[in-house]
Amino acid sequence: MEDRAAGAAALKRLRKRRGLSLAAVARALIQLAADLRQPALPAVASVQRSVARWEAVKPVMPDERHQLLLAHLYARTPGGELALGAGSDFAEYLNALGLLGESEQRTAELRRLVLRAATDAGGGMLALLAPGLQAGLSAAIEDPSRTDEDTVEGLASVVGDVNAEIGSLPMVRLQLLLAPAVEASRRLLTGPVPEPLLPRLRKVAVAASGLAGRLAFETRDEAASRAWYAEATREAGRLAEPWRQASVHMSHALVTLYSTQGLDGARRLVDQAVRAARTGESTLMRARTHALQAELAARAGHERQAQTALGLAWYDVEADHSDDPAPTSFSAGHLKGFEGVCALYVGDAAEAHDRFAQAAEALKAPREQVQRAIVTTDQALARIRLGEPRAAADLLHGCVAAATTTGGRVPALRLRRARRELRPWRREDWVADLDDHLMDVLGA
Repeated sequence: MEDRAAGAAALKRLRKRRGLSLAAVARALIQLAADLRQPALPAVASVQRSVARWEAVKPVMPDERHQLLLAHLYARTPGGELALGAGSDFAEYLNALGLLGESEQRTAELRRLVLRAATDAGGGMLALLAPGLQAGLSAAIEDPSRTDEDTVEGLASVVGDVNAEIGSLPMVRLQLLLAPAVEASRRLLTGPVPEPLLPRLRKVAVAASGLAGRLAFETRDEAASRAWYAEATREAGRLAEPWRQASVHMSHALVTLYSTQGLDGARRLVDQAVRAARTGESTLMRARTHALQAELAARAGHERQAQTALGLAWYDVEADHSDDPAPTSFSAGHLKGFEGVCALYVGDAAEAHDRFAQAAEALKAPREQVQRAIVTTDQALARIRLGEPRAAADLLHGCVAAATTTGGRVPALRLRRARRELRPWRREDWVADLDDHLMDVLGA
């Protein structure tokens, strides 16, 4: 009950800070509904009573429609600028909803809807910068010695926010949202940043450059991807945290696997990742490196090596991760997907299918939807090898939708591979239906 009262108080505080009366908020929501081409809201007096109930001593939760309208209201500053980052009114509004009892999933959805609407309109490039950060950032870029902790943390927040939206927004839009943080961290590192801030700024630069490399790969810009990974690798090498080096090598290995012919380039990067992870502080990152090492061994037909690497990965996944510096980097659900891939190449298709099904069930978070789309596509491939091509085609229809939603390049590549496996049944109506779906959505 105390949380709900705090949530109501936060909503009232937001309204009053903007100098808005209850009636003014009601009028603003009515106008927003019209601007967003939603069905008209009731008269001002009716909406005003709803606003009052949200702020009451025993508050009522705004319904989903009003939640979205309020999100759009507080997403912009009084001057009309989009501001969704840490410290913004929008962030405070989502926190207020959480205190009122709204789920994390719903508040994340509201954030995605507003961000998507902003990027639909061709704007929002600076939306994730915290209020006041833009001025401080400009001053720091002009004179890096003026860089302060708020500026560095603001840049870190932008990178984290963009990373969290993978699978929710198109990759090209994420590139635009990331660009200010990438360029700013790069410029600041060339100047005399205060020494105590340098390690933290370098970590931000590693994360930003690595993510930029991933997004460049997703948008088929291989040269830019290689350049960003080179920069991330260089900066990570200047930190006394080997797990960050392993993380960069891992991400680079994955994009290399899908953007070049053969396994040699990816294998070299994975071997570097394993070496770095062995001396690093993150057992989950170490597990992830062994999992990809297992997949590459299986793709090359080396069953014993694949099983050994999987065993090492499970050992680390089942360890205590309470102090792991990368707690969301890997999970048992991810590892089951790797087990499935290994079984697909050097094992049993039925076992592979079961592992993929288990992995897909475990990968539920929004950030995991790209991986879930990959796993489900591989599950369909296992169905084909089990002699169930029609069931595989039915499963692939869902994969087409997932690949479209996430915008991931790897799910699309896996889809095309699975479709090639259906060639013996190309004259069947259900394959033609799948082809039509692929063409309509992916142009494949």
